[in-house]
Amino acid sequence: MTLRKTLLAISISALFVGNALADAGKAYVTSQDGGVTVVDLASMTTAGTIDVKGDGPRGLGLTDDGKFLIVATRENGSVSVIDTASNEVVKQIPVGKNPEFVRVKGDFAFVSYEPSAKGGPPPGAGGKPEGKLENAKPEGEKPAGDSAAAQKEDDDDGPKELARIGIIDLKKGKKVREIVGGPETEGIEFSKDGKLLIITNEADNTITVHNIKTGKLVKKIKTHEYGDRPRGIKVSPDGKTYISTLEFGNKFMVMDKNFKVLRTVDTGAAPYGVSFDKTGEHIYIAANKAKMLEVYDAKTFEKVNEIPSGNRCWHFSFTPDDKQIMLACGKSDALILIDAEKQEPTGEVKIEKMPWGVVTYPKAMGSLDTKLK
Repeated sequence: MTLRKTLLAISISALFVGNALADAGKAYVTSQDGGVTVVDLASMTTAGTIDVKGDGPRGLGLTDDGKFLIVATRENGSVSVIDTASNEVVKQIPVGKNPEFVRVKGDFAFVSYEPSAKGGPPPGAGGKPEGKLENAKPEGEKPAGDSAAAQKEDDDDGPKELARIGIIDLKKGKKVREIVGGPETEGIEFSKDGKLLIITNEADNTITVHNIKTGKLVKKIKTHEYGDRPRGIKVSPDGKTYISTLEFGNKFMVMDKNFKVLRTVDTGAAPYGVSFDKTGEHIYIAANKAKMLEVYDAKTFEKVNEIPSGNRCWHFSFTPDDKQIMLACGKSDALILIDAEKQEPTGEVKIEKMPWGVVTYPKAMGSLDTKLK
C-alpha cells in the first residue's frame, strides 16, 4: 500500500471513530433539589443543565424520536415538556398533586400523582382532575403498618388516598384521562403487547394491572405475604416474566405473563430500581441501603455479582451501546459509572442536588425506560 493510500485509510478510520463518538448520545439526569443535567455519553462529562420551571423534578421520560423530554415537577403539580434541541421548556402541563413517576409510550405520557399529598400545586395549577375517569375505583386496603418510620426517611407520606396515573396526550398538550391506582404508586410498566399498564402501590402492598384503553382494573396482586412496599416493576424483553422489587422485604418477586407469583428472591437491603439487560439474560437490582447494584441470572435467579455503588441509588440506565451502566445516586451527588462487561465501577460524573433518575437517547435498558428495537 502506498503512503497516500495508507494515510487515506487512517483518515477514513478516524472519521468513522469520530462519528461513532459523536453519536454516543446523551443522558438526562433529574436532581430533585435542582433541575436536569445533560451528560455527553461520548466524554462522560456534563454538557449543560435544564431549568425545568418547577421544583422537585423526579420522574422523566423521552419520546421515541428523542425530540422531547418529559419531566415531573412535584411542587407545581405539572410535567415540563422540554425541547431537547434547545433544552428549553416549551410547555407545562398540569397533572395533579405530587407527580413523580413518568413513562412515555407513543404520543402519550403516563404520570403517577397523589391527590392526598401534603405538597402539590396551588389552586388551579393542576390539583383538580380533568377529563373523564374511565375505570372503576379498585377496592382500597389499609396500608401495612410495619416500618412506617422507615417510609418517612425517603418520602413525604400523607394520607393513603388512592393515587392516579394521569394520561397526557403529548400532541394535544393536556391530560386527557386518568387511571386510579393504589395509595402511593411508585412504579409503572407496560405489558409486551402494550395493552396493559402495571403499577406498584407501596402503601397498601399491591401491584395492580389495568387495561390501558379502558382503564379497567384487570388484576390485583397482594404482596404482603412475599414482602412489603413494592417499588420497581419491569417486564422481560420476551414479555414472559415480570419482576417487582419489594423494598421492605429485601426481595424481588417473580411473576409470569399472567401475573401469577412464581417465587421470590432474596436481595440486599432496600431494593428499588430494576431492569433486564437487552438480551433478557440478566436482571439488575439497585439495592439502595446495601449500596450495591446486584446482578442475577434471569433463568436460575441466582445472584452472579454485586457491584459497589453509592448512597441512595434508586434508578439506573445502560448506555445506548450497552457497554456501561449509570446509577443516579442521590446522597452521593453522583452518577456512578460501571463497566457492564467487567461489572465493576469505573468512575463517576458529579451531579449535584440529589440526583434521582436517568434516561438516555438513543433509548437504553434501565429502571425508567426500555431500549427500542
